[in-house]
Amino acid sequence: MIRVEDLTRTYGDLIAVDQVSFEIGQGEIVGLLGHNGAGKTTILKILTGYLEPTSGSVEIDGLDINAEREAVQRCIGYLPENDPLYPEMTVIDYLDYAASLHGIPDADRIARIREAIDKTELSTKASDIIGTLSRGYRQRVGVAQAILHSPRLLVLDEPTNGLDPTQVRHMRDLIRSLAAQATIIISTHILQEVQLICDRVMIIRDGQKALDATMDELRTDRRLLVAVDARPERALDLFRGLDGVASVEELEARGPGYRYALDLNERDELGEAAPLVAGRIAAEGLKLYALQPESRDLETIFGEISAQEGR
Repeated sequence: MIRVEDLTRTYGDLIAVDQVSFEIGQGEIVGLLGHNGAGKTTILKILTGYLEPTSGSVEIDGLDINAEREAVQRCIGYLPENDPLYPEMTVIDYLDYAASLHGIPDADRIARIREAIDKTELSTKASDIIGTLSRGYRQRVGVAQAILHSPRLLVLDEPTNGLDPTQVRHMRDLIRSLAAQATIIISTHILQEVQLICDRVMIIRDGQKALDATMDELRTDRRLLVAVDARPERALDLFRGLDGVASVEELEARGPGYRYALDLNERDELGEAAPLVAGRIAAEGLKLYALQPESRDLETIFGEISAQEGR
């Protein structure tokens, strides 16, 4: 669905996006993360045709965005972070106007508007003036205009911004349902939303791609955490000598014993390595206080990548 190669965007001496490449398949829900100024909004603007790259290529649904920009934009639904609505218009008049901009034929327009209103639960607000709506309802109006024309690519910048908990749950369900017909890119600062909605996450750091992995890959256990009554001068050599253990790291002491992290050669060796570690500890006559796989959520991973840039 999307193929991006060596995407670069500069502003004078400032490099906002630096040779970023990735591919996204049809129906994927991808979370795009990064600190403010990391380059993710620039990437979204280039993908949607609102900004030209300095170099590199973007292909969406088989179309080169530089050569066929208007055709690409017709297959995209876009919700910017600051949704540019017309506060003096009613919801239904605005959606009718948006439908005309999307080129939806008059014969189909009423049905498309009704469907978008139903999906975003705006029925009770359809005749209200947008300027009188809460921020959460205005956000729904923005999503409604983005899905009016049944886009094949949906780009949502902070889609749950301003929503209450009930509205957030509804938005999650809506996004999942839309993935049946569209590829979806979500940019957000709320890491929990990415974990609950997305199939895959990309993290942008200083204009470069710092991580690109599926949520299943991120959830896979990386290391074994061990607490034992052996000082580092003994424990490090003990664990390094075990089959399947690539490296050993001493951790900060918490609770009884000394704590270590064991990196395995292959992630699927976790089930085999744990009994080997326990058996060696028992054979050495040491006390085992804890032995468990390391739990790393998206917040932990994002923090590790942020620490690499000195934030």
